[in-house]
Amino acid sequence: MTSPAATGPAAGGPVAGGPAAGGPVAGDQATGGQAAGDPGPLSPDTLRTLRRASGGLAAATVAEMESRLPWFRRMPADQRAGVQLLIQNGVAGFVSWLHDPQQAIRLTAEAFRAAPKDISRWVSLRQTVELVRIALELFERRLPQLARDETERALLTEGVLRYGREIAFSAATSYAAAAEARGAWDARLEALVVDGIVRGDAEESLLSRATALGWDPAAEATVLVGNPPSDDPPAVVFEVRSRAARLGRQVLLSVQGSRLVVLLGGETERGDALTRIAEAFGDGPVVAGPSVASLADAHRSASDALSGLRAVVGWPAAPRPVRSLDLLPERALAGDPEAEWQLVDRIARPLEEAGGSLLATVDTFLEVGGVLEACARRLFVHPNTVRYRLRRATELTGRNANDPRDALVLRVALSVGRLARARGLW
Repeated sequence: MTSPAATGPAAGGPVAGGPAAGGPVAGDQATGGQAAGDPGPLSPDTLRTLRRASGGLAAATVAEMESRLPWFRRMPADQRAGVQLLIQNGVAGFVSWLHDPQQAIRLTAEAFRAAPKDISRWVSLRQTVELVRIALELFERRLPQLARDETERALLTEGVLRYGREIAFSAATSYAAAAEARGAWDARLEALVVDGIVRGDAEESLLSRATALGWDPAAEATVLVGNPPSDDPPAVVFEVRSRAARLGRQVLLSVQGSRLVVLLGGETERGDALTRIAEAFGDGPVVAGPSVASLADAHRSASDALSGLRAVVGWPAAPRPVRSLDLLPERALAGDPEAEWQLVDRIARPLEEAGGSLLATVDTFLEVGGVLEACARRLFVHPNTVRYRLRRATELTGRNANDPRDALVLRVALSVGRLARARGLW
């Protein structure tokens, strides 16, 4: 029996019945293939033989895959059954195509549509290519043996090549569609996670969704908010993700109307990670909430960041990005009770608990406009005593009364503290 390689197109010679010989080729509609329903170039006896052999071909293909592919042998029974169904559909489609070449595209596409919907999740594209290659190699060995003569052997060999091309394109299209669907679903899932964080939803489902997106739930998290750089959400996502990838940081983000919310993973107290990510935002202020220990607490960072974004207009010279903790005075003036409580807890209470002289010194120093000698004369103490008390106040509050911005924070904090005490809140 003549080898298929000696008679097929790979040998470089004309195929019997092909264009070079003046006759039609199976499946080549552009060069005069038979119309649907007309007898093909293969004899009816050969077509009947192929139909009877299709089941054996499918079984032999599965056996070949089991012997050559270790990962195929390790697949669960239901997944292997799904692959076997795909193979059976492909073999049946090939036999039908030989009988009616004009149905090639429809039949090859249906071979993948009839497979289980989630097959692309447990069989990768690379593995699918291996399966198709093994199936085509077996077809090239087995099918020519069923031909009646040399002409039919050549036609069957070329038919395998043509049908294999159609199967390859159908597989690529199927996996591309699955990838697009997964990408769209991941984008929607990511938007849901970020929206849940903004709304303060810390339930377990949010954590599991974030984990499904590749987020480490135990990593530190910081929320940044600001204006998106453009009206094209995919471009915004690409810009933020590119910068995060260069920093080696995990990130979740969502464009919510005219607001971009970014959840950045990892430590942010050192380095320039916040500044680098802020460059992906559009014009205007960018506010970063406090870094929290894990995703479960990220709603606190989001709440503070959004409060700061509403109040940052009160500080035109604010840096970019600016921490929400640095906007406590503006947030308190805007009516944020959380900011008021933080001013009391971080500044007013420590100064009062440290002793009346320390609180009186800071208060007097602010009242006299930050003039050391005037403060000392009003308190009837030496200027060095004022310096010592101010250093002590800085250690307790983290605010230096000699700095204009810190002086504003201290003044507002002391006023808020007095108002809170008058209302009996502490």
